[in-house]
Amino acid sequence: MINGYVRNGDLNAARKLFDQNTSSRNVVSWNSMITGYVKHDHMPHAQLLFDQMPVRDVVSCNTILSGLYKIKNPEGIYHSILQMGRIGLRPNEFTFSIVITAFLNTVFNVLIPQLHGLILCLALNSSVFVGSSLMRGYTDLRNCEGLHQVFDEILVKDVTSWNALILGYMDLGLTAKARRAFELTPEKNVVSWTTLVNGYITNKKLNEAWSLFNKMSERNVVSWTVMINGYVQNDKFVCALEVFLSMLRSGARPNHFTFSSVLEACAGCSSLLMGKQIHSNVLKFGMPLDVILSTSLVDMYAKCGDIEAAFSIFESIPKKNRVSWNSIIGGYARHGLATRALEEFERMMKCGVRPDEVTFVNVLSACSHGGLIEEGERHFNLMGTKYGIQAGIEHYTCMVDLYGRAGHLEKAEKLIKGMPFEPDVVVWGAFLAACGLYSSLELGEFAAEGVYKLESDHPAVYSMLSKIHGEKGVWGTVFELRKMMKERHAKKQKADAKPEHLQEYDPT
Repeated sequence: MINGYVRNGDLNAARKLFDQNTSSRNVVSWNSMITGYVKHDHMPHAQLLFDQMPVRDVVSCNTILSGLYKIKNPEGIYHSILQMGRIGLRPNEFTFSIVITAFLNTVFNVLIPQLHGLILCLALNSSVFVGSSLMRGYTDLRNCEGLHQVFDEILVKDVTSWNALILGYMDLGLTAKARRAFELTPEKNVVSWTTLVNGYITNKKLNEAWSLFNKMSERNVVSWTVMINGYVQNDKFVCALEVFLSMLRSGARPNHFTFSSVLEACAGCSSLLMGKQIHSNVLKFGMPLDVILSTSLVDMYAKCGDIEAAFSIFESIPKKNRVSWNSIIGGYARHGLATRALEEFERMMKCGVRPDEVTFVNVLSACSHGGLIEEGERHFNLMGTKYGIQAGIEHYTCMVDLYGRAGHLEKAEKLIKGMPFEPDVVVWGAFLAACGLYSSLELGEFAAEGVYKLESDHPAVYSMLSKIHGEKGVWGTVFELRKMMKERHAKKQKADAKPEHLQEYDPT
């Protein structure tokens, strides 16, 4: 009866029945209640009930471990697995899979070799399920020897274990070993091919990825989406759209992730017409507009110039997340609508959504474009004092740009000299542009020196200094700079009519 209530999501009725039948409670009823709380995100209730259990079994422990993993609490998982050993419970394959996965990318990943030793003692090392988790663990530790050792310990290797090996090698940047493992795989499936394609993309080898993708005899929505997203992540937006059109021609049905990637491609190349057509396709395929897809639409319309359409879709999102808010604030900032960007930021705060680094880049950018110096300074200071966010290079760039546009070059210079890290070429470039705008020769040479140290042949250095010296009437220096520019072959950069990658490959 308790199970029935839990399955239907009626936890209050389940708990009432659980509390009434104290005499007939057994480990199954306790586990049912804990499972219900974990499933419906009531982790404090689940933990409290787990702590009160008179007798626990491995299911109880695995359930609470799953809950702790769900709320990203690796420390809690560490203490739970220790407690499990103290009361004499034997972990099973599922236990180790949860624990290893939870420890990835945390300080607890150093315990993976110890877990490996325990797995060997319990004779679970031959399991494909445990082996695949351990292989991910050793990959996270950048331990190629451990990765291969675990693979060798699996007695009956199926396609899943081979795919885990290929993935591990690719994550370690060992593309040749991954390709060799792929060729040795006795029975390849679409996951094997997709894993290799995605690995090449991750390692910035788009040519190899595309070549392999073309050889695939079978493609599913995941493999198509991986290839599209690969082009998007490498700023090959036109290529991504071409692959998407090929996908439609093949009869494959896109999913949410496909459309999100394609909308990002439209935003990247500022193709409003294509973006509208993709929006129509989303509606045509009957895709529910969840927060992820809606946010992608907001971002696309904002970056393609239709800020009102972006705001209309943003307002239709019933439960906005931080990414949604960042998209609309960033959209207003790019359109120079500083006041509206700051109004949305204030509304974000009132809705209880906590800002992150991206939020403040958008807010400071809005202040820069709107010439709101005091507002920019206030938000720059609030980052650390109120929200505990350390300013990064992007935030300093925005502030340099803000001061520079307003003609406060001394403030910009002081900020650059006081930065906790070395300025990059973007910071120096923003300052150099401001010096050119206000014809400041002394500070312009200081900014040019900063750019030159990082990128000696950057054309902006020569052209901007030539402009400043020309406006000051120092023509001898102008001619000298032009001569240097010619000698060092520093030419103005021109946009190619067609992306280089499209010239090499035709994704259709």
